[in-house]
Amino acid sequence: MMKAKLDKYKHKIIKTIDCKGHPGDLCSLPEDLHTDLKLFLISQNIKKLYSHQLQMYRVGKNGQNAIITTATASGKTISFLLPILQRIIENPGIRVLLLYPTKALAQDQMRNLEPILDYFGRERIEAGVYDGDTPPNERTRIRQRANLILTNPEMVHGSFLPNHSRYGFNNIFSKLTFVVIDELHVYRGAFGSHMANVMRRLHRVCKYYKSAPQFLLSSATIANPLELAKNVCHRNFVLIDKDGSPSYQRKILLWQPPFVGDSPYRKKPEEEAATLIPDLVCKGDRFITFCQSRRQVEVVLKETRDQLLAVEDKPSLMKDLGSKVSGYRGGYTKKERKQIEKKLATGHLYGVISTNALELGIDIGDLEVVLLCGFPSTKASFWQQVGRAGRKSNSVAILFLDVGSVDQYIALNSDYLTDREVENAIIDKNNLFIQLAHIRAAAAELPITLEDAAIFPDLGESIPVLLKAQELKNEHGNFHWNGKEYPAGDFSLRNTSQHTYKVVHRDHGIMITEMDESQAFREAYPKAIYIHDGLQYMVEDLDLENRIVRVFSIDVNYFTVPFVETDVAIIKDFRSLDLAHTSITFGDVKVTETVVAYKMVQFHNHQNLGYESIDLRLVQELETEAIWYKIPQQVVTIFETHREFNFYRGLQHALLTAARMRTMATTEDMSATFFTNVKNYGCDQYSYILLYDLYPSGLGFTEKAFDFAKEILLDAISLVQSCRCEHGCPACVGDYFLDRDVVCWGLNSMQKQTTPPVKISGYDLPPIPKEKKQFQLEELSGKWQEFVEVLSTKGEKLGEFLAHINTIKVEGNVLKLSITSEFLAQWILEKENKKKIEKTISYYVVVPQKFCIDVFDVKSQDRTIEKIMRRYDNLKKIEN
Repeated sequence: MMKAKLDKYKHKIIKTIDCKGHPGDLCSLPEDLHTDLKLFLISQNIKKLYSHQLQMYRVGKNGQNAIITTATASGKTISFLLPILQRIIENPGIRVLLLYPTKALAQDQMRNLEPILDYFGRERIEAGVYDGDTPPNERTRIRQRANLILTNPEMVHGSFLPNHSRYGFNNIFSKLTFVVIDELHVYRGAFGSHMANVMRRLHRVCKYYKSAPQFLLSSATIANPLELAKNVCHRNFVLIDKDGSPSYQRKILLWQPPFVGDSPYRKKPEEEAATLIPDLVCKGDRFITFCQSRRQVEVVLKETRDQLLAVEDKPSLMKDLGSKVSGYRGGYTKKERKQIEKKLATGHLYGVISTNALELGIDIGDLEVVLLCGFPSTKASFWQQVGRAGRKSNSVAILFLDVGSVDQYIALNSDYLTDREVENAIIDKNNLFIQLAHIRAAAAELPITLEDAAIFPDLGESIPVLLKAQELKNEHGNFHWNGKEYPAGDFSLRNTSQHTYKVVHRDHGIMITEMDESQAFREAYPKAIYIHDGLQYMVEDLDLENRIVRVFSIDVNYFTVPFVETDVAIIKDFRSLDLAHTSITFGDVKVTETVVAYKMVQFHNHQNLGYESIDLRLVQELETEAIWYKIPQQVVTIFETHREFNFYRGLQHALLTAARMRTMATTEDMSATFFTNVKNYGCDQYSYILLYDLYPSGLGFTEKAFDFAKEILLDAISLVQSCRCEHGCPACVGDYFLDRDVVCWGLNSMQKQTTPPVKISGYDLPPIPKEKKQFQLEELSGKWQEFVEVLSTKGEKLGEFLAHINTIKVEGNVLKLSITSEFLAQWILEKENKKKIEKTISYYVVVPQKFCIDVFDVKSQDRTIEKIMRRYDNLKKIEN
């Protein structure tokens, strides 16, 4: 337990939640476990297994795909390693891919494998980390000899799959027996949608090499682990979720920051954390603090070190206390991160202040305290972060409540944290434009065949675009890649900018870090204060042409925060709904964000020191999906009369909060803005609140929100009306300066007439062995599923494609297939493809003379093709 006393802070702690510990459920080592593997476990003082580890071993050994979702530090790694090591000992030639979402986690897991490699010897089990930092000679060794290959999704996407027939990668794919995906819950949103399509491509390449790997997955607790596993890996899974590991007692404290003086403002969570952390350091408590952004990490670190410097003058305290705490975030170099991880694991650091980069299972030693600067968007993340402490002893977690809606809801309803319901992890594996990117990559790996229509649902709409662009060519009914050599390099799996900026010190030319364009525009504009590991730098120049940020060292008493202006252009609307005094529309939009100014915020007291404009044109554009609510004219009239208050932001905040809750979207998934008199969109004078997906082409969040448009409006009204603040606050209307009654009136006016407030303060088929035909054409409609299952068990090349078709009709000697895609229908009826399908069916089915196939239900896909074409044209503009 923490040594620092909280007595002086007890007036801020509004709730204590006690989480009781429980003993573990231990089982004997399985009798069929290889003797050498038993001896290794015993050498590591593992004489029994937790029940979930034994279950994972059994399921894995039986060849089933499995996902395990037990608690942090419950031994999930041993769970999936046991069946893998057993198979390697029995067959040393097999290959295993272990995929980790970050390079740091892969490196950490490699360190955990060292005892295994040392015990068995490298001649029996070989392993290696294969990522962007791996030297060429080490890459060759891993490709040729390693059984266990630790890597990340980006390497599979950008190196393994595009080069499957070169450099020895064929040796990996032909012997690939297991695929491990650790931290599956990370694969949500755009990243998860990309990952699902990487797995589609992996299955294609494995099938080519006649391998069919078994999948073993691990995840933090989420509401839909089986659904997510199937969506990402396209296979069925067994769920192992009964945790047999022991847990220790944990206290969760809810800390409500106080008001600042007599004002309605509460202190920020990071201010409160910077107040408590020095006490933890002075008492020798080992802790981790989670912040919501990189800037917060650096601000808390600097303010903590400043306070520790002030107490070092006391003779009873050790010197250099500031060195006992460090930051950790994206943007630190690989060398810096490794040093921090090592110091934390060995106890040379008492604590670390981190973004969610340390939320994953990197070994950072035994910690006693977790501090959370605000609720981290989801309960899954909350429990993941809380679980970073208390692995071997009792622990304390402190949640510093922010002023936002969810945090203040937790203040009143703490059961929200402890009830069993956690969030779903949502992906859109069939997202149109994500598919298009991976179809291009897949075509460069292997020619596109009819079977691929069962893999990529929008293949029939994408191929015409790629044919028109001359990136595909039709050869014997299959489509071969005809574009540039490396289409997989055209896009990022994590929805980050492909443009990288180097931050270089002006005086000695040393690179401090790298950042993507979005971060550079928001953090590295001229005169911005960039903070790295507590040190301050001022940006002298942002070179947009060469993508270089030049900085110099400085020591000032403030940090900078950017101001962003947002413009909206409607591209096309698809669906619309009238609701009382408003209308809600769903469609495609282009959102343009421009960083126009910044404010200076003083350290420690967080006072605003003034504003400065930015002369550079720092603009980013996003084409995505959105919904927009029309604001009634009487509301616009009142709001425009009192423009100094910007009541639109209140409507925007309430609707966005309600929409995120309805769609289970996070701040990384959906945003909002308001607009008036949109160019090229009608001529009315109405204003609108726009909710939009934060992913190119959208990811389904606002489309789902459209289905709940009325409920979202009612939720927004309830959110504002039920807030316990007096006049308005960040929780209900997003700001202390907005009159809650006016915002509530504006929302209510959308659903009923209201009175304004008085006061406004390409392959050939293999030969098919002859078998007795078990199907009759005239009976095939009723036995279609049975028929395609037979094709599948026989390994028929067109089996997957035909299984993709759900409805057929038999009319005389014609078998008609339900095909909704106009292009796919034409493709099927091409002479060679039509002949292949008819021959396959004729082998298993008694058919009359002049048997042939045809299609029905064909619909025009012009709109979808037009949409892909527009996105493709934008892609080409970016490339050029």
